[in-house]
Amino acid sequence: MIVGLLHPGEMGASCGAQLRKAGHDVVWASEGRGPGTQRRALDAGLRDVGTVGAMVAEAEVIVSVCPPAAALDVASQAAGFAGLYVDANAIAPATVRGVADRLTPGGATVVDGGIIGPPPDQPGRTRLYLSGPRADEVASWWEGTNVEAGVVGDSLGAASALKASYATWTKASTAMLLAIRAVAAAEGVDDALQAEWARSQPGMDTRSAQARNSAETKGWRWVGEMEEIGDLFAASGQPDGFLRAAAEVYRGYPRLPDA
Repeated sequence: MIVGLLHPGEMGASCGAQLRKAGHDVVWASEGRGPGTQRRALDAGLRDVGTVGAMVAEAEVIVSVCPPAAALDVASQAAGFAGLYVDANAIAPATVRGVADRLTPGGATVVDGGIIGPPPDQPGRTRLYLSGPRADEVASWWEGTNVEAGVVGDSLGAASALKASYATWTKASTAMLLAIRAVAAAEGVDDALQAEWARSQPGMDTRSAQARNSAETKGWRWVGEMEEIGDLFAASGQPDGFLRAAAEVYRGYPRLPDA
């Protein structure tokens, strides 16, 4: 099977390498992409077809793994694709339905996907949850790889809702921890706070250090994700302010060169 990959960042390139492991021919489009993306695609053994238009013409299926804020624009680039399009981005259910609105008029079938865990360089750590039409078929692509794929429902948006619910805890709570440390430092009580944590909240110092490291390397990606989850909470009738605040925290961590 010829699989088009839009666009091979750290997660996408690693997923592409796993699809190659399963015997698929994975292609990507280098036009307009930076040196970091090109390096990752080369390391993953992906075949360059030059443009998204060439990918749309050649690929049987397309998998989108990109920053959440770019998901709709990336889908629009594939307009006219008539195959199976898997949106595996950290977006709200309403956004993945927006992806379908852009692609189904051209004949594409859209499957919703949500990735939980790190890039699948090792087995047993990365899950791909899928929902919507032909989700079972997409799950079968990953047999024998480091990606554990499973179907969570028939409705388009169920996989994204699961991913968003999970990330609300892991990433929104991380943003709150970063903000707490910033307030404590501004008021001159950061050392005292850490000393109290050592007594009453064992492991919090380690988690705090991990939170800062993650934000410094990946926080720029999480701005859009927090905004997408905020949209989901609002649509579900739940308060969304803490997710908008989390997005603002991560906005303070700019994208690193070639990230």
